[in-house]
Amino acid sequence: MYERHTDEVPPTAPAAPTGHEPTTMERGSFCTARCACGWSGPARRSRERARTDAAEHLAAP
Repeated sequence: MYERHTDEVPPTAPAAPTGHEPTTMERGSFCTARCACGWSGPARRSRERARTDAAEHLAAP
């Protein structure tokens, strides 16, 4: 399956705390937000929504 990783960090995200490095990963027509801590968001067709998922993960305690 075609898989592409991008280093897109949400533009409104605060500085990443230690252990959190959000990225987005594209697989086919879906985009998923992932973090170095092991968290991953749901697959989205919208890249912007995947970036929002990453920003929400960073904001969570």
